[in-house]
Amino acid sequence: MNWISRCKLPATKAIKHNDCPCLSPESLWDTLHSIFNTALNHQVDLNILSKIECKATLQWYPFSKEEFNQAISKYNNLLVPGSDKLTWHHLKSIIKQDECLVNIINIADLCINLGHWPNYFKYSSTVIIPKLNKMLYD
Repeated sequence: MNWISRCKLPATKAIKHNDCPCLSPESLWDTLHSIFNTALNHQVDLNILSKIECKATLQWYPFSKEEFNQAISKYNNLLVPGSDKLTWHHLKSIIKQDECLVNIINIADLCINLGHWPNYFKYSSTVIIPKLNKMLYD
């Protein structure tokens, strides 16, 4: 596009292990594998679990329609849709129908009460837009 000038990407830092940078996928894999699997095949004393203090379970109060609408109203309708192609504008239009709003609230409450959050809700995509004069994004 003619109206956009090329932006110099910020410098990045390499992951280091034993003072050596990981510059290839193989060295990165070896580093991560060695760090995260150091406890593999080590003896574990499970009695330590009995020393953990039990905390009282908090009660979950179901979402109200007003609470849900207030939370949704804060989002900008012009934000880019997610992988499902659903925009905030669409969701706001859908929940204007009381039956749809009740169903969405029921799904959210059931997920929390069952202690299960579907994998679909656990993923997001983030795009970092480099800003001028900002050198590192850590």
